[in-house]
Amino acid sequence: MTFNLRLLATPALLIVFFSAQAEGPLATPINADACRACHGPAGISLNPTIPNLARQKAAYLETQLKAFRSKDRKNDFMNVIAAQLNDTDIHDLAAYWSGMSAEPNSELSGHVPASSAIHSRMQFPRAFPAGYTLYQTEIEEGTMTRRYANAVAANAARAGKKLPDGSVILQVTYKALKDAAGKDIAGPVQSYAGMESRSDWGKDIPLLLRNENWDYALFAADGERHDELNEAQCLACHKPKESDSYIFTMKQLRQAPS
Repeated sequence: MTFNLRLLATPALLIVFFSAQAEGPLATPINADACRACHGPAGISLNPTIPNLARQKAAYLETQLKAFRSKDRKNDFMNVIAAQLNDTDIHDLAAYWSGMSAEPNSELSGHVPASSAIHSRMQFPRAFPAGYTLYQTEIEEGTMTRRYANAVAANAARAGKKLPDGSVILQVTYKALKDAAGKDIAGPVQSYAGMESRSDWGKDIPLLLRNENWDYALFAADGERHDELNEAQCLACHKPKESDSYIFTMKQLRQAPS
């Protein structure tokens, strides 16, 4: 698992998974929240770094999605999302958003979700570090990063199994210090980043973003969760690691001593 500034990036996620509720390309997509998670409830973005989708030219949207899919246009998140779309998905997506009203908080169907961003449900593990295995330490530019797994995750990884529900991975970032002998030691905690899998957590996540039942979170040094994080970007980042239970450091976890 890698947690870094990618979790806070704001790429132009153009996402769609369509199932028409009425005839024609302008039918409301069942999983439109996958798009809205980053582009706003009605395709009008409140984030200046993320483009509006509503009323964009259909040909432009279609061209951009195909460029992301082929990786002619590079973006860590969009390349992953667009790779899941076929030509029909892309065509329907472009037509749908092109036909949307450019007025905020409105859409052709008259329905607007109350929320668009995806927020974490993970709570900071108050018993930490009790019951956790330290499985990786990295030091770079005055920062020490340590990654821990709870017993559920560590035991499954050592057995070569997929990480089950109940698994927790926690990354702790410390200020790197040195003791009197010049050895690197952990100083004050600077922040935490975590991922947790619980039964049914994935059921409300749009399919194109879903990481089975995993949730992601960032925490301050005191364990307070940063609720401003839009988890959609974490989900997109980790989705390519499906075969490794969505973590980037499975090899190190499997090799962790008992």
